[in-house]
Amino acid sequence: MHARNKHKQQRNVRIRGTGAYLPSQIVTAEQLDEKLNKPQGWVYKKSGVKIRHYAAGESASVMGAKAAFAALEDAGLEMDDMDCIICANAIPEQLIPCTAALIQDEMWAGESGIPCFDINTTCLSFLAALDLVSYMIEAGRYDKVLLVSPEIASSGLNDKHPESATLFGDGAAAVIVGRSGEDEGSAIIASRMETYGSGRELSEIRGGGSGLPSTQYGAANAEQYLFAMQGEALFRKTSKLLPNFIQRLFQEADIDMSELKLVVPHQGSALAMRLLQKKLGIAPEQFMNIIENHGNMIAASLPMGIHLAVQQGRLQRGDRFALIGISAGISLGGMIIEY
Repeated sequence: MHARNKHKQQRNVRIRGTGAYLPSQIVTAEQLDEKLNKPQGWVYKKSGVKIRHYAAGESASVMGAKAAFAALEDAGLEMDDMDCIICANAIPEQLIPCTAALIQDEMWAGESGIPCFDINTTCLSFLAALDLVSYMIEAGRYDKVLLVSPEIASSGLNDKHPESATLFGDGAAAVIVGRSGEDEGSAIIASRMETYGSGRELSEIRGGGSGLPSTQYGAANAEQYLFAMQGEALFRKTSKLLPNFIQRLFQEADIDMSELKLVVPHQGSALAMRLLQKKLGIAPEQFMNIIENHGNMIAASLPMGIHLAVQQGRLQRGDRFALIGISAGISLGGMIIEY
């Protein structure tokens, strides 16, 4: 275990449990080849995803509750121990109320009074939620917090844009975060987020909000209510921004890439993963790549990566690891954690 250095950003919080849930419906690359009328092997070559899970009659709150129950069991805690429930995802189950309240009710705690709210920075929602709540734990406002990231991307994909429609998968992951004891060593060492709103149109769903409300939905503008991504432009912009962003993050943490046990990236696409690994010089044994069997799970990708890393023994107490991702906005996010 590393000695506790006094970094200016350090917050002494600990991941106390993780949990995950995947819908039972599995969709293969071959099935999507057929559905999209593409040559055999096209979807896997473009996306790097062999299988992904799609929700079939399951709501985001139901999936989130299942992941949350698993995280509570892993932590050896009960709902009564939670001081707050935060849903960190990109796609709310409904516009009002917050999805966290729906998850609370699905967990038979609808009369508990536990405060609930959502945080949405699309793919970086979990990272932003963990960052913000860590300060609240450090300040003594909360002691134990349930972070839940359920995503159902399949409901908003546009088959006319197969390059993006084949990337995504559904599922949920949850993490219990609490204050770390003096003898535990766990901490968030540094975190950083930068947003470049000039890239806002490169990844978006225009319909459904106040700008283009559901009352204006019609056959002529139906695509405005589906996901749209300008993949090449997004790739060019983020590839220019990412190296300097990571340099600033690692300077703040006073740490080198070689000192990390693991890097858990947002699972954007196979191309994005290769870019990240090459540009940042991440060794294969350091890289937590789960996209082949999960797809891009939006905000659930990061906590799912943490969960699987712990379950597979790739992340153990005392190890230092990084969360790194890119989201619509365009935003870049990173965090250095001692597990």
